[in-house]
Amino acid sequence: MFKRLNMGLVSWGSAFLILIVAVFTAQAATVTMNYSLPWPATHGNTILAADWAKEVEKRTNGAVKINIFPGGTLTPLDQTYDGVVKGICDIGLSVVSYVKGRFPLSEAVDLPLGYTSGLQATRLANAYFEKFKPKEFSDVKMLYMSAHGPGLLMTKTPVKKLEDLKGMKIRCTGTSLKVVSALGGTPVAMPQSETYDALQKGVVSGVLSPMETLQGWKFAEVVKDVTEDYGTAYTLLFFTAMNQKKWDSLPKDVQETIEKINQEWIEKSGQGWDKIDKAGKEYALSKGINFIALSKDEEARWVKAVEPVLEDYVKSCEAKGLPGREALTFCQEWLKKNR
Repeated sequence: MFKRLNMGLVSWGSAFLILIVAVFTAQAATVTMNYSLPWPATHGNTILAADWAKEVEKRTNGAVKINIFPGGTLTPLDQTYDGVVKGICDIGLSVVSYVKGRFPLSEAVDLPLGYTSGLQATRLANAYFEKFKPKEFSDVKMLYMSAHGPGLLMTKTPVKKLEDLKGMKIRCTGTSLKVVSALGGTPVAMPQSETYDALQKGVVSGVLSPMETLQGWKFAEVVKDVTEDYGTAYTLLFFTAMNQKKWDSLPKDVQETIEKINQEWIEKSGQGWDKIDKAGKEYALSKGINFIALSKDEEARWVKAVEPVLEDYVKSCEAKGLPGREALTFCQEWLKKNR
């Protein structure tokens, strides 16, 4: 009897030991990463990125766990790329135009090419990256890209024709600085976070921005008109990148799973931009904002006015030995086929 009891205790002890080893092995196999995001925790794109992280953890069976750091708390927007390269954050989402000149070839996506939706812009951004695989991103593992919906003109007084914009101070950033100048306005560079106060105090008279900011940044409280200048609508190229060494450390099956999720999130990101754009417009309409549609003839004038911006991009790239003309032509032709 005692012998059987002793054997039972040994069996229980062995099973317990195996369980402990299994737990520690599982914990050791889990790779934990930190993900730096620029938006507040409640922003639609932060939620979408958090959902991506949850999906990665779920579909890798816990092999990868990702902690979210919203609001630029881990790395400021303009330092996120270097933060990923140096391992300050394992994953980071940032925007090309906030590090002007760092990603010259990729600025093609930011040009005023006449975007019609965030989904369209996001699909182009990823098609562009797949086509050119720009060396300017060679320090990181690119996961996927996204691009916001059409960047439009929002002002405190109506702009129905180019002459109305002449000399008007417009907040902008990156490539859109050149767009404002080409259209006859006076560009004023400043962070998005300072724009509400600048509009409210009259420091600037307008802003170039996607419609989601009418609600997300509450611009509908400080502007009165939105000019639907879709012919010259620009976007901003966002990228989600992982530290290369961290990526290389992952097992091949885990990498393949993440790649599949990335492809799904290209679509989800584009749809997400359109969803918050729609909400922004609905919010603006509820606030009495006036939406101004340009006539075909007037829109053609705007398109003609920004042509020098496109040519400047080509010249700048080719001076650096980059295929600027090819990149611009690719984007233009892709958009014609994917309206």
